[in-house]
Amino acid sequence: MQRFQFSKGKFNMPLLILMVNIFIALLGVGLVIPILPKFILELGASGKDQGYLVAATGLTQFLFSPLGGKLSDKYGRKIITIIGLVIIMLSQLIFAMASDLSLLYVSRLIGGIGIGLLVPANMAYVADVTTIENRGKGMGLLGAAISLGFVIGPGIGGFLAEFGIRVPFYASAVAAGIAAIVSLLFLPESLSKDQLDINRNSLVKEEGMLHDIKRSFKVSYFIPLLLVFTMTFGLANFETIFGIYVSEKYEYTPKDISIIMTVAALIGVIVQAQVVDWLLRRFNEIKVINTCFFLSAVSVALVLLSGNFLFMLIVNILFILFTSILRPAINTLLSKMAGSEQGFAAGMNNAYSSLGNIIGPSLAGVLFDVSYNIPFLFGAIILLGSIVMCWTWNKKASRNSEFVSILSTQKKFS
Repeated sequence: MQRFQFSKGKFNMPLLILMVNIFIALLGVGLVIPILPKFILELGASGKDQGYLVAATGLTQFLFSPLGGKLSDKYGRKIITIIGLVIIMLSQLIFAMASDLSLLYVSRLIGGIGIGLLVPANMAYVADVTTIENRGKGMGLLGAAISLGFVIGPGIGGFLAEFGIRVPFYASAVAAGIAAIVSLLFLPESLSKDQLDINRNSLVKEEGMLHDIKRSFKVSYFIPLLLVFTMTFGLANFETIFGIYVSEKYEYTPKDISIIMTVAALIGVIVQAQVVDWLLRRFNEIKVINTCFFLSAVSVALVLLSGNFLFMLIVNILFILFTSILRPAINTLLSKMAGSEQGFAAGMNNAYSSLGNIIGPSLAGVLFDVSYNIPFLFGAIILLGSIVMCWTWNKKASRNSEFVSILSTQKKFS
């Protein structure tokens, strides 16, 4: 498999397919948020079911992400990508046709399985076909697709719901089906037959989820995995509570909230696609990660200072901007440290991310009931704590010559 070159004037077709796949997967997560209250009212469910339904996807995503990474190591990135997309398509169809609450839960749980298979396979694919020096560029583009799908999903869902409350889910199902067909026809396998044979022979003994989690505690990149969790926690915490915060405190309309989140998301995508690679070449990942954690924490705290629309727009842009740089920076560091364990590392990356997506929104809702301001203050503290954790780990790990070599690699190509 030829490695990505990122030549000017050219765009690599496999990478474009991966970006579309990831976008569609994360779009389905956010799509449901503005529509779910009406669905629940139609089915006579309670308010708590809304929170449980949002968390359901994160639960199965967490459970299946390590499996997705290992299966892609054994059977290939392409086949697991296609299976993940087909499962996501079925999930959206079930949601669109659901006539009772139990089917909504089934849909969300199935959707988490699809994402748990798809995302690690796609991240490992990028690691397979990029060199160390352009790994940041590949992860930045994939991170842009993740951010765009996750953040812009509610806006697209609200827009399509104008044509019918079930239309967004039918549209998402069609998109996932088309993506599966395109991947089948045009996405080449990134692992050679010899490499797949080696992986199968070396992964004879199958272990469960608990074993994978315990193993992740012992790998050299455990702290970067925790940083994935704290970053996702902070992002999910902020995005879950921001809309209801400005709605109840400053009487923002759904249109106001949609404009703010969509503009911030688009700017974040542009930055991930154009700036991340330069930053990671100019500075090592640790410096970029710590700086962005600090600036993200400041951005979260600034929300509490004013309810002015322009001010809120600027604060959201800054927050999404810094977290948009954080994601690919951490992913790149993880990928460099994982070596031949790209599938496992990508699976655990997605597992820790899904934990953040479960705990972040749940805790934000509980804290919001106590006080409007507490979720933002707590989120800022978590982000600041990540700096301390990263700095302490880096100081200890920097004594390892192999780790120093990994961090300094990009300087040779600056």
